[in-house]
Amino acid sequence: MLEKKRQKKQTWNYPKRLFYLFLFCVILLYVQFGYLTLSPTVYGKDMDAFARNRDTARSVLMAKRGTIYDSEGNILAQNITSYTVIAYLDASRTTDPEYPQHVVNKEATADALAPVLSMEKETLLSLLNMENLYQVELGPGGRGISELKKEEVENLGLDGIDFIENTKRYYPNGDFASYIVGYAKSYPIKIDAKTGEELTEEEIEIKKKGEEGFKYRNTEKIVGELGIELAYNEEITGTNGFLVYQRDKSGYQIPDTAEERKDAINGDDIYLTIDSAIQRFVESALKEYAAIYTPEWMLVAVMDAKTGDILASSSTPSFDPNIRNITNYENPLTSYIFEPGSTMKTYTYMCAIDKGTYNGNYEYLSGTYTIGEDVIQDWNGGKGWGTISLDLGYEYSSNVGAVTIVNEFISRNELRSCLTKFGFGQTTGVELPREMSGSINFTYPVEVAAASYGQGITTTAVQHLQGLSIIANDGKMVTPHIISKIVDTNTGEIKFERQVEKSEQLVSSETVKTIKQLMYNTVHNRNLGTTAMDYDIEGFDVIGKTGTAQIYDSVNGGYLKGSTDYIHSFAGMYPNDDPEIIIYVAAKKPSFGQGAIVSKVTTSIMKSIAKYKNMFGNIDEENASEKYIMPSLINKNIEIAKEELSLKGMNVILIGDGDRVISSYPNSGSTILKDDKIFLMTNGNSWIMENLTGWSRIDATNYLKLVGLNVKTTGYGYVSEQSIIPGTPIISGTEIMLTLVDKYNFDVKEVVEDTG
Repeated sequence: MLEKKRQKKQTWNYPKRLFYLFLFCVILLYVQFGYLTLSPTVYGKDMDAFARNRDTARSVLMAKRGTIYDSEGNILAQNITSYTVIAYLDASRTTDPEYPQHVVNKEATADALAPVLSMEKETLLSLLNMENLYQVELGPGGRGISELKKEEVENLGLDGIDFIENTKRYYPNGDFASYIVGYAKSYPIKIDAKTGEELTEEEIEIKKKGEEGFKYRNTEKIVGELGIELAYNEEITGTNGFLVYQRDKSGYQIPDTAEERKDAINGDDIYLTIDSAIQRFVESALKEYAAIYTPEWMLVAVMDAKTGDILASSSTPSFDPNIRNITNYENPLTSYIFEPGSTMKTYTYMCAIDKGTYNGNYEYLSGTYTIGEDVIQDWNGGKGWGTISLDLGYEYSSNVGAVTIVNEFISRNELRSCLTKFGFGQTTGVELPREMSGSINFTYPVEVAAASYGQGITTTAVQHLQGLSIIANDGKMVTPHIISKIVDTNTGEIKFERQVEKSEQLVSSETVKTIKQLMYNTVHNRNLGTTAMDYDIEGFDVIGKTGTAQIYDSVNGGYLKGSTDYIHSFAGMYPNDDPEIIIYVAAKKPSFGQGAIVSKVTTSIMKSIAKYKNMFGNIDEENASEKYIMPSLINKNIEIAKEELSLKGMNVILIGDGDRVISSYPNSGSTILKDDKIFLMTNGNSWIMENLTGWSRIDATNYLKLVGLNVKTTGYGYVSEQSIIPGTPIISGTEIMLTLVDKYNFDVKEVVEDTG
């Protein structure tokens, strides 16, 4: 009995032991819970940071790059949303065969996309048949497409086709003031996922080690590389912001929780001094005549004589900033330095006149002038014009006349001082990158003599605009400007506004009066045989001076000797009494006609500007060009849109047989002039060839590009014949040949002598 009780007592020890074991485990759990709850770090990890990172959402608020406008608010450069077409190739995307989420029928997909993306079917098939890829981009035709093109692709209803949205820089006018506006490119970058700060690979590695929960993301950055896009890249770019907030398990922001926010600062908007109407006159004339005379390069610059605003600037060769078909990365307006030739005689004469020693009736023997072992010749082979006055020497562009001035009326140092005072040998400060200063260095007598007529020294086109402003402003020089104002897009505040900057009195009013008379006589042929008579436009009051400079051979030394090895130029202004417009034109090595290209381009532009601005009384008010802002017509009924434009005197050309507008050229917001051709693309698929007879080359090529034809031309000027008969259905990609005839009916083979 006693034995049984002892055994029973021993049996109850087991539950007791189990109890102690259970109690120990509970205590251990409480200790662990306390450690997790009270300790700031658990096994080396910051638990607060871990919790925040787990429940915290971060997003970068991307800054928008500023827009570049012309003087009237027409867009010249802007950010637009574009799309890249992608195809999903991985069959695992499809969970329901009834609704495929990848490309199933590759042959049919390539067939449908080829004409829309302007790609070969075989190219698309090769992309769609790539192995071991989840998705593929359908480029190049499917990269950077517009909203309208995206809509076209969507309407095909293809399985497995999707889009990646991105932002790109867009230039709505294409090749238009390209070296002024410049261009910007997109580059891949890495940014801090929280702050939006751009990071290098080295900075990323440091942050990974030093910041708990650090994350970065891949994106793109648009960077200016030429023109205003480059010069003001920092101002246009802006600064990214960020948003940090707490979210629930569904990803939504938790109400009434703290958020950390730094708004993006969008880039500034820049308004240029460019007048798009005048720029169009310049572009049109330059391209038309450059195609005929094929110079190595040519530049045109137009400036408001009173304010210094550069109204237009163009050159050839040029480029379209959307495709960057660029061959030269220097802006001819500011970065081309060249020997100017006889346009510098204006400043040599002005220096002597203002000194008070000049005598216009002083007679000298023209033809040649000997300085030591060197002989200076007049441009006509040293024949000269016998004994003539210095006044007549200017009109005939006599080199010997200019040399006589620096040897009889002013000194070497006085010439250098005058040219420096007139802005040569130094930058103007115009708001463009890489402006060159040129050089006015001369020491020896023959170098001084050559400098007096523009050889042996170098200048830029913008320096000539500035120098001519002295004559236009009664002896005071105006600083050139290309920027009108800079506006903070976030606040609307004007951060910079162009002020008219005039120098002190550099020469007297009497000096200006005298030089203007000489320039007037040179253009208006007061004495038979003057050098600028090709610039005499009936009813206009143009004054100016031509230049023909030899080209220095930097390889072999000396000057080139070929019959076309010259830079021809014209520096002038109008009207004479109170100049409003200054124009400078230069062309290097035209293939024939010597300076004919310069006179034809210049007179064409001057006529267009005078009509546009109604500068002369003999132009009737009703015939003066009226300008309007192109309205937005997208999705409007075609008849209503056509009537709206026709009432303003526009020549409306419809493309397609649709009932609504899907795009227009020029784009909405552009300045348009009465009688301009306006192209309206409709939603119809049937395109019929227009009768192009009488159209300018520019209008014709714009139209043919819009309808997708490849154009080739013979001749120059205006369309007289076309290889595709009007009324014929248009097949995109077909080639069309245009025969052009000259606007003024001059002979292409005519050689017009430029006499300095």
